[in-house]
Amino acid sequence: MEFSIIIPTLNNLEYLKFCIESIKKNSNFNHEILPHVNIGNDGTLKYLKKENIDYTFTDYNAGICKGMNLAANKSTKEYLLYAHDDFYFCPDWDLTLKNEINLIGHNDFYLSGTMMNNGQIKFDCGDSIQNFDEKKFLNNYKEHNLFDFQGSTWAPHLIHKKIWNKVGGFSEEFFPGTGSDPDLNMKLWNIGVRIFKGINDFKVYHFGSIVTRRYKNHPTIKTESGSRGAKIFLLKWGISINFFKRFFLKSESRYNGKLTEPNKNFIFLFNLFICKLNLYYIKYIYNFKNRNNLL
Repeated sequence: MEFSIIIPTLNNLEYLKFCIESIKKNSNFNHEILPHVNIGNDGTLKYLKKENIDYTFTDYNAGICKGMNLAANKSTKEYLLYAHDDFYFCPDWDLTLKNEINLIGHNDFYLSGTMMNNGQIKFDCGDSIQNFDEKKFLNNYKEHNLFDFQGSTWAPHLIHKKIWNKVGGFSEEFFPGTGSDPDLNMKLWNIGVRIFKGINDFKVYHFGSIVTRRYKNHPTIKTESGSRGAKIFLLKWGISINFFKRFFLKSESRYNGKLTEPNKNFIFLFNLFICKLNLYYIKYIYNFKNRNNLL
């Protein structure tokens, strides 16, 4: 079973190469690797051409959402796997996903992985590729576990291409990316998807926010949107991301099958009321200039 692995990247060649090498080394199947290159003036384009790896490209930072959408349009496989360029894929990750897909028996799902180091499982094997202890990691990663859980970690995630296209992929108003993952989950929820599963054995080592840290406070290249994505989500859906994760996705609780409609008890209604107060504040009281920038 082959996937299209889409990797948005922004002048992060060393980590992109390391990520791609881990995919080639630790996969059971011959996957389509399809980066979206933002800017790419650090040698990324030259490297991908040399390795005969197809890609999409913008000569500016288009962000994660547009990059994912462009690359997804070019993919040739049934399933789209979204990855960060600072992931190291663990052995047999794809066999784990194949077995899960076969077990589900249909394509109405959103599957995500478990991040190690900078993620759910704390296992320090280095904070950069320069000091990454690959031997230590490969010898010990199976001993560090969480559990299969409800909800998702956003990335890495796997979705069928037809489902992705049905909801229009990532919503590009969330540029450069914050808030786009829960928005995608909400769109999936609204078309009836109820399997949102984080898989313990689908593991990646995550070095964490390499590009975001590099371009922090950069005058022209924006990689982080702060609370902007949360405000857009609230204005769009009428509830907060945290409310959606808690009451709909039941995030981080142990996986026990398909999700159901939330129980509209007092706690639900009270938190919904808080969401509506925040929504009123954002729409009618929040600084008008900032609100224009938001929208």
